[in-house]
This record gives sequence, C-alpha cells and structure tokens, in this order.
Amino acid sequence: MSTATAPLTVTDAAARKIAQLAAKDGRTEPILRLRVVAGGCSGFSYELGFDEAVGAEDHVIAGADGVRVLVDPRSAPIIEGSILELDPSLLGGGLKVKNPRATHECACGDSFAI
Repeated sequence: MSTATAPLTVTDAAARKIAQLAAKDGRTEPILRLRVVAGGCSGFSYELGFDEAVGAEDHVIAGADGVRVLVDPRSAPIIEGSILELDPSLLGGGLKVKNPRATHECACGDSFAI
C-alpha cells in the first residue's frame, strides 16, 4: 500500500458525497476506486466505482468521514495534482476530477487528453 505523495486531493464535499453514496449502497466502508482508462472521445476517461479492499500497490488517499480513495499505480501519474470535487452543476451533484494535466476535456467532462 503506497501512501507517499498522494496523486490526488479529495475535497470534504466530495468525501461526504462518497460516504453518502456508499451508505445508500449498503457498504460499511466508503472505499472508492478512481481509475484512468483508455477510451472516450479525447483519449482517456475516468472510471469511478466502489471497491471492497485495498490492493498492495494502490495509492490510498484518506478523506473526510472515513472515506478512502484508491488509485492504481498506472493511473497515478496521469492524475497527479488532481482534485476530486463535488460539482453541483452535474445532475444530482456529481463527482468530478479537476486534472491540471488535461490539455483538452470533452463536453461531457468524462473524457480528456494529456
């Protein structure tokens, strides 16, 4: 488990939303995995989903309300310096990755290029 130099910052509002979604889903631990995958109209896209356990190589970012966000070693350099925040303009208030390395973002906000 890697904890040196977290590649991502999680805002308190995002952590509260993650905890709320985890509780609604019946999860005892709010563990969210953020992964960067190839695809989307700009080259890369973010994949967010709940996970059951921390992998040996994962970066673990602690947030408010006991939330942990996991980032795999392949995704970490791509999202380095990013902020996971709550964007109230998204339907129902959604999680958004603000990535300073992204040179272009698709209108949907899920796809990006570096």
